[in-house]
Amino acid sequence: MSKYWSPIVSRLTPYTPGEQPKISNLIKLNTNENPYGPSPLAIAAIQREATSALRLYPNPDSEPLKLAIAAQNAEHGITPAHVFVGNGSDEVLAHAFHALLQHDDPILYPDITYSFYPTYSNLYQVAYKTIPLADDFTIRVDDYLNAGKNGGIIFPNPNAPTGCLLPLSEVERLVASQPDSTVIVDEAYIDFGGESAIALVSRYPNLLVVHTLSKSRSLAGLRVGFAVGHPDLIIALERVKNSFNSYPLDRMAIAGATAAIEDQAHFEYTRLAVIKSRNTLVEGLTKLGFEVLPSAANFVFARHPQHDAAEVAAGLRSDGIIVRHFTSARIAQFLRITVGSDADCQALLDALPKHLQKTAGD
Repeated sequence: MSKYWSPIVSRLTPYTPGEQPKISNLIKLNTNENPYGPSPLAIAAIQREATSALRLYPNPDSEPLKLAIAAQNAEHGITPAHVFVGNGSDEVLAHAFHALLQHDDPILYPDITYSFYPTYSNLYQVAYKTIPLADDFTIRVDDYLNAGKNGGIIFPNPNAPTGCLLPLSEVERLVASQPDSTVIVDEAYIDFGGESAIALVSRYPNLLVVHTLSKSRSLAGLRVGFAVGHPDLIIALERVKNSFNSYPLDRMAIAGATAAIEDQAHFEYTRLAVIKSRNTLVEGLTKLGFEVLPSAANFVFARHPQHDAAEVAAGLRSDGIIVRHFTSARIAQFLRITVGSDADCQALLDALPKHLQKTAGD
């Protein structure tokens, strides 16, 4: 602690991202990166921007990207006025906490969820209340409806780190039942097995849907996210953004993200490849005795009833395979495993048996 810090700094517990090891030749299944490269059209668009034009500021409104996102969702009545973009979905979520969730009543989110939510709550001094997941680790809408007055609701769908999906009909029931609260649905993984709530935006002015290009568009290194919601919500986000950073996306990010959104063929190919690999991975883990939660994401959440998760993770690491282990009480025996390439997933399945030879009590 320094005497020069603002008082809030010492009260913060910063978010801890997944490890980005500097060791080469690792099989990295801990941060939910897509094993397939981004669209070749996106790479070409980025390369075209690497000119002397970089001396100029980018478009502050990222208009080409907003137009592309709106065009992809035109069937749902989405226009550029319904779209907000930012430097990764984390920045979009941060602005949403600041612009839409700072009220007198506490906001609601699951007790097991994306760990950036309590970080943002503390940073922006937003009161919050966590709602326990069901015993099967699913979100129960009725628990939110019975939680009393709130200042907003936010949850990932599929949830993270569980991967469990809330059906769109249940999302709509929640949104429709909370007309006085903003409901934010964080759909970072929706493309791997769910139906997006963007389809509901034109009917519900209190709904904001957040997406990222890091997962299904394979652009984690470019840092682009967006939100879709009623124009009144978007205006609030724009006012906060323009009080913070008028140029969150650079020229290369705008060009690459726009091309990635427009390349639907590449998106579908890689998305379906990940889903196929996930199914194979779940089958293999189940044969080894793991309990695997139903996943609609590009990762699986699994535990072995006879083995300590931390010990299994450490054993895999000794083999050059990294998975994510969380220490929170309810999920301390789970591993979150990214769906990698078929070769990566098979390497994991091949390595696991030797770490499962001893039971937890031996």
